[in-house]
Amino acid sequence: MGTNFWELLHQRQDQLTRSGHAVADYLLQHADEAQYLSISSLARECNVAEATVFRFCRALGFDGYHEMRIALAQANATGTPSSQRELQPGATTAELCEHAYARFLTAINGTQNALSAEAVDEAVHLMQEARQVFCLGQGGSMLLANDICARFASLSTKFRTAGDSHLQLLTASLMNEADVVLFVSYSGATRDMMETLRTAKAAGAKIILLTHYEDSPGASLADVVLLCGAQESPLDSGSIPIKAAFLYVGEVLVLRYMLDDPAHSNTAQDLTSEALTVKML
Repeated sequence: MGTNFWELLHQRQDQLTRSGHAVADYLLQHADEAQYLSISSLARECNVAEATVFRFCRALGFDGYHEMRIALAQANATGTPSSQRELQPGATTAELCEHAYARFLTAINGTQNALSAEAVDEAVHLMQEARQVFCLGQGGSMLLANDICARFASLSTKFRTAGDSHLQLLTASLMNEADVVLFVSYSGATRDMMETLRTAKAAGAKIILLTHYEDSPGASLADVVLLCGAQESPLDSGSIPIKAAFLYVGEVLVLRYMLDDPAHSNTAQDLTSEALTVKML
């Protein structure tokens, strides 16, 4: 669709219902923030139902909410902060470095502000008490889950991963009340993730979700929600600063886990460090 989002909104405003106009008014007043909201978050901000937001998208000619968000982000691109604005082809390497630096700072600062210390404590308590902790995710998030699992692997053999979504579902079906799932998902709403979490929940496992959206479908199944405050534009899916923000949360969990059981953690680190030293000789 080649027409600018704001042009579409102007052209088709007569086709909007009263509640649709409420969505339009919110987008006009909060364009930059709105491009980062989930459909449920936008509906809540506008005091309308999710179905109303979906009908609004269709009235403007979009197939769904995701396509509308992309168009909104494209329309906002020239007016966004420097850390989110697209670089121009003539940008110097120094400008590029400054741009990347600003994006990392924004992602980490946003997560620092969103992360709840109480939620961290609760999550670590669940992991300390667990028989097994499965660090899971899908796509790029699975790589993050693997990195977090590898960080914990120097402390305990209870931390595991489970491959692709098919293997994750199989693993979830064999869990019990002594198990914990640590799932990484920016949206908290992917279909395969929901199947895995529902299966794990039905088996009795506890669920810790690392996500950006506290009102996501996955969050409704979680025992603990850890928020990544970094905002990801629909034009920049899978950005490295977002990944760094998730790893920051993972590091917080590792440090809390170690400090809550220093004797065991120190012994484990000594043993794993010695093993790696021997291997490198």
